[in-house]
Amino acid sequence: MNHKPIEGFSKLPKQGKIDWLVNEYLEGNQEYQNILKQYWNEDADLQKLHDEFSENTISNFYMPYGIAPNFLIDGKLVALPMAVEESSVVAAASKAAKFWIDKGGFKTTIINTEKLGHTHFIFNVEPHKLLHFFNFNLKKKLFETTDDITANMRKRGGGILNINLVDKTAEMPNYYQLKASFDTVDSMGANFINSCLEQFGKTLRQEVATSEDFTQEEKNSLQIVMNILSNFTPDCIVRAEVSCKMEDLKDDSGISPEEFASKFKQAVTIAEIEPYRATTHNKGVMNGVDAVVIATGNDFRATEACAHAYAARDGQYRSLTHCTTDNGVFRFWIDLPISVGVVGGLTNLHPLVKFSLALLGKPSAQELMSILAVSGLAQNFGALRSLVTTGIQKGHMKMHLLNILNQLGATEEEKQYFVAYFKDKTVSHHEVINEFNRMRGN
Repeated sequence: MNHKPIEGFSKLPKQGKIDWLVNEYLEGNQEYQNILKQYWNEDADLQKLHDEFSENTISNFYMPYGIAPNFLIDGKLVALPMAVEESSVVAAASKAAKFWIDKGGFKTTIINTEKLGHTHFIFNVEPHKLLHFFNFNLKKKLFETTDDITANMRKRGGGILNINLVDKTAEMPNYYQLKASFDTVDSMGANFINSCLEQFGKTLRQEVATSEDFTQEEKNSLQIVMNILSNFTPDCIVRAEVSCKMEDLKDDSGISPEEFASKFKQAVTIAEIEPYRATTHNKGVMNGVDAVVIATGNDFRATEACAHAYAARDGQYRSLTHCTTDNGVFRFWIDLPISVGVVGGLTNLHPLVKFSLALLGKPSAQELMSILAVSGLAQNFGALRSLVTTGIQKGHMKMHLLNILNQLGATEEEKQYFVAYFKDKTVSHHEVINEFNRMRGN
């Protein structure tokens, strides 16, 4: 091995972790120590708070925190906080919001809020015997033995909605599930759901052991494999949409509203039928969704996993957004499965998360679902609008221009020159370098 493994890394103080990393992997270069420390917060208590969000923390990793204004959502004007590093995401969202603000804005509908979890188990028993046991004994016991866990959630209007036995033996020998649906109100609910499911596993084991419905051999075959929530929540879903008369689709690109609507719908249809395009199409949707998810302290990995599973729910990966142009009306919408919370986790701890939620008017979980769907729809509209008119690179590369100039070490005066220089030109990395070298006489 090229380096020595270490025992007890997690027990070292933060400085000890840094010293070991720099000496073992970075040849003792003090510059790397300085890089890590320049991102520490000067407020020691605030830094300690951030250190305790995760394990083995040695610094903070900054992302740009931007604002996309002018979102008219269900009659309320909202400014969206977006934590994202990709050039043009905030700009595209803002431009889409401005486009729709005088056309009625974005409308949303909460279709459902059910979340799911499973106890996965192996049991070598006839399915009809297990079903009888579930219906006449086990189901009631599962509710009873989780009564203490669900008490507070039930007071807030949530709790366990239903529990079903699922026979999966056709796909894997002796494999069954206890599938439960939950309402976690304003929390994302992962810990609550997993606590309920772990109790399900214990109750299942106990009830089988004392039941007279099964032989000892059958009882011995029971294996509780795992108890875990599912991040696929196809019944926790929100719809966001925009619509207007076709003639109101005036665009500054010079094409007619009718041509714009036709090309836009074609672009969406292609993403509905072609997985190669749908993947990039939905990535653009998630540019908008994830930026607000991160800014509000929610789990963007769960959001991503759920959205993409939903996009492939019929066996082919498809667009999350849809478009119609019937009877002279342009309509564009998204059905987004998403599970988020506004209490618990980082929402009560991270100062910028608190700021984000305050900026959004301290939304409920359902209101945040609506905001996230709108953010994804707006981002997708902005991307498609560029694709079917001027092309994606014109706007994207102009936003990328400053990144290139920063890499070249350009001064503020030189940056202003380049912004003016490319005002009526398409930015390319090659052209920026050529002009930069010419200007500096290289």
